[in-house]
Amino acid sequence: MSFELDDLSAFVAVARAGGFREAARVSGLSASGLSEALRRLETRLGSRLLHRSTRSISLTETGARLFERLSPALAEISAALDTVHAQTDQPAGTIRLNVPANVARTVLPGILSPFLTAYPQIRVEVTVEDSFVDIFASGADAGIRYEERLEQDMIAVPIGPATQRLLTVAAPSYLSAKGRPRHPSELLEHVCLRLRFSGGAPAMWEFEKNGEIIRLDPPGPLLVQPGSACDLLVETALTGLGIVCLFEDWLVPHIRSGALEVVLEDWATPFSGPMLYYSGRRQLPPPLRAFVDFIRSHQSPTQ
Repeated sequence: MSFELDDLSAFVAVARAGGFREAARVSGLSASGLSEALRRLETRLGSRLLHRSTRSISLTETGARLFERLSPALAEISAALDTVHAQTDQPAGTIRLNVPANVARTVLPGILSPFLTAYPQIRVEVTVEDSFVDIFASGADAGIRYEERLEQDMIAVPIGPATQRLLTVAAPSYLSAKGRPRHPSELLEHVCLRLRFSGGAPAMWEFEKNGEIIRLDPPGPLLVQPGSACDLLVETALTGLGIVCLFEDWLVPHIRSGALEVVLEDWATPFSGPMLYYSGRRQLPPPLRAFVDFIRSHQSPTQ
């Protein structure tokens, strides 16, 4: 039984995007064209691959099994085609990265601009997700996470700053009205603006000093999931409502301007910076190889 590769690719694109409209936006194809490709594929298979409603789609059991097998297979085909491109002077193709929001905001801007300038035939697609994901099931070629959240059997390369900190900050107006906490335990008496995980549980605030570790679940009127919503936490802190704890790089402009002040800095212990990770079991496509080599050559021990 023969199948058109484009129809198989259309199915993977729709399944990965969770809908025809989003798949059309990402792929550059029309929603009607994708729908027709799915109709042809289901007709040839004699089996329904998607449950469709007016508002959403979901994979059938058959569709889920096919998606699980097709995703890596199509990735291998893409890698093979990229290998052909590598015979030219410049690598060409697409790199798909899955990264957390703070990396997208504070690390990638300083890296992608010189990289894409050096490799004009490479395109980088970035998906921002803070939760743990299987990079290959998500369609990514590589991911960026912190060491404690790396997948097994992966090669990891430092990217961005060698160390980072989480800082606790508040607006001067808040500190004038509510006082400045001198010990993490005092945060339980303050208004705290916090992140929560995708499952709904608030992210604990952790502090360390001289071997003493304190983990807190402080009260607060505002919870947001990581991502661009972190800007909402910062903007709310700027109004003087409460205290926020975020990555230092995200907060630096406001700290330098005096709009936010650091509290409990002696409890902010540095930790290892983010890592670019990818499978060591598969041959790297030339665009990803170029990116890895670029990161390694531009990464300084003190960065």
